[in-house]
Amino acid sequence: MDKITITIDGKQISTKKGKYLLEIARGINIEIPTLCYHPSLEPSGACRLCIVEVEKKGRKKIVTSCNYPAEDGLQVSTSSEKIKKLRRLLIELLLARCPESEEIRKLAAGYGIKEPRFVKSDENCIMCGLCVRVCSEVVGVDSISFTGRGIERVVSTPFSKHSENCIGCRACIYVCPTGAIKTEDIEGLREMDKWKTELPLAKCLKCGKFFAPLSQLKHLKGKFNIQDEILYTCRDCKRKSYGKKIISVARFHGGLNGK
Repeated sequence: MDKITITIDGKQISTKKGKYLLEIARGINIEIPTLCYHPSLEPSGACRLCIVEVEKKGRKKIVTSCNYPAEDGLQVSTSSEKIKKLRRLLIELLLARCPESEEIRKLAAGYGIKEPRFVKSDENCIMCGLCVRVCSEVVGVDSISFTGRGIERVVSTPFSKHSENCIGCRACIYVCPTGAIKTEDIEGLREMDKWKTELPLAKCLKCGKFFAPLSQLKHLKGKFNIQDEILYTCRDCKRKSYGKKIISVARFHGGLNGK
């Protein structure tokens, strides 16, 4: 393991070479705002909020800390006046794009921003790509992606039609920072409106209630070879029947189901 030394906000830190600056900073309780970052996914630097100023050999530059690797001798400033000014501008732009987002309004309040100086839009997606990445990197079905270019760039299913790959696991909803993706279970169907997709739900073998899309359960069966009596049982019934013996499966299963 290659150990190096860097300085963050005046604090000298010994760390592993190549470790990302955001992770290092948070490890010493220096908070850097993010919207497009999730520890389970590869960082992309899409929202730009995690910018910091780095200096090496007298040369300074602004970088996104979530995907910038540590180098020996690096000097890092996470909250200089320059960084604060740039970050405020980024937050204002995001607030103008998604003025109804609770998460962005909370960020804005923390920087003393009540209203943006820019023309407001009625968007609810900041194009962070978290939904695309979790669908690909964690779930492994690649049912959504970026389409279009410039101002017409959006996240969508292929040809903006019903997705044959979507399993209705709701992972995209859990990671979305602005609440742009909605779903609802109605009369045995899970409706994923943004993805123009409807999926039939399975009934619990024990209590008979609808609890998860059949496509999701088949996906889990293929990946983990879970017994049908466990797989096709809702989380509540799993707990009653198996207790702690099945808690790891129940957590995974329930987490995907949002129960």
